[in-house]
Amino acid sequence: MAFRKGQSGNPAGKPKGAKDKRTALRELLQPHAADLVKKAVALALAGDTTALRICIDRIIPAVKAKDAPISLSGLSGSLADRGRTVLDALAAGELTPDEANAVMGVISAQARIVEVDELEKRIAALEASNGSKS
Repeated sequence: MAFRKGQSGNPAGKPKGAKDKRTALRELLQPHAADLVKKAVALALAGDTTALRICIDRIIPAVKAKDAPISLSGLSGSLADRGRTVLDALAAGELTPDEANAVMGVISAQARIVEVDELEKRIAALEASNGSKS
């Protein structure tokens, strides 16, 4: 079957009211939830390390790396200097790739803010000089 550019392969889309498989499975487990939790706790207390890990993960969720503060010294100078600092820290193993990506995203956002600010100033200057010549 050949698809034409700009034409959906499923023009009708997902039918209304269609449940995904996870929802259907969750509905099957829901009536047994209390018993399943009791069993997982009993297994964990009996020494089942998998059940123990599941219980601990529910009690104390892991802190996601993207939620933790990132400490990076030497982040100063031009935007290019800041980017180089991040790359150097990544190469030295001081930052994970996800952390480096997050910091570079902030630096990129700052670059766009600076760019828009400079353009606004230039436009205002051009409009002012154009208005004074009329």
